[in-house]
Amino acid sequence: MLKGIIIDNIVSTRKQESLLGSKFMEVEILENGQRTGKYLVAIDSVGAGIGETVLITTGSSARLALRNTATPTDAVIVGIVD
Repeated sequence: MLKGIIIDNIVSTRKQESLLGSKFMEVEILENGQRTGKYLVAIDSVGAGIGETVLITTGSSARLALRNTATPTDAVIVGIVD
């Protein structure tokens, strides 16, 4: 799992059918509590907002966090850090 800060929303007017209704977020990865300058796009499964610190799962297990496990994804936001 990774920890990151949500930087912005990503708007996609056209996408693969199983991604319809998904909210995409640009996330800056944190390492040792510091910003890294590394970014990724993740599907938001928990309703996180810009500026929040989140937990992200990546790789083949990321799709298991979604209702439709056949959705093509490599990164999903699975938690908001309090």
